[in-house]
Amino acid sequence: MERSVIFAGFGGQGLLFAGQVLAQAAMEEGREVLWIPSYGPEMRGGTAYCTVIVSEEPVGSPVVERPDVAVVLNPPAHAKFASMVVPNGVLVTNATLVDERVTREDLSEIALPLSELAAAAGDARLVSVVALGVVAARTGIVLASSVHRALVDIVGRKRPAILEMDVTAFDAGIRAAGGRPIAEIVREETQAVAAAEREATPAGHEL
Repeated sequence: MERSVIFAGFGGQGLLFAGQVLAQAAMEEGREVLWIPSYGPEMRGGTAYCTVIVSEEPVGSPVVERPDVAVVLNPPAHAKFASMVVPNGVLVTNATLVDERVTREDLSEIALPLSELAAAAGDARLVSVVALGVVAARTGIVLASSVHRALVDIVGRKRPAILEMDVTAFDAGIRAAGGRPIAEIVREETQAVAAAEREATPAGHEL
């Protein structure tokens, strides 16, 4: 099964980074991934976007005309992409900046104050990381724990000093979307892995 996500908004809202983290999370799960950034004049103040395609099989085409999920962080992005989402798809709207709402009844619009949540987490520029939390909690495209591992790998390796802030922003998105706190999810996953390792260790061979 192939699913696609578009992140769209102003340049500087972390759109390309969010796409990279989502792509890394999908690869953590052994999925086929294609990450397509948008470059050009729109990056300088207009609407920028990137596309992530996640599939169980090799991705056949990089062209996405109707995304399954669209994350829209500013009014121009909402105007451009809301009508493109597939029927029964998901539209994640940054209610801090976007007053407009879709009139379509064949999709689910999740409107949350993403910029406010990012600012409360420590930096309004982390709005796309908050949106990632919403996507992980409400779409099932990837597991929240996979996104967490991708954040630790990407941010922890390059900028460890800000990792905690990124994780806090991601958790804010999960919680706002009604999901379980990431610390609880990671703790349970760690316990499950430890239990599996204990069961795999032959009796009398404990380290």
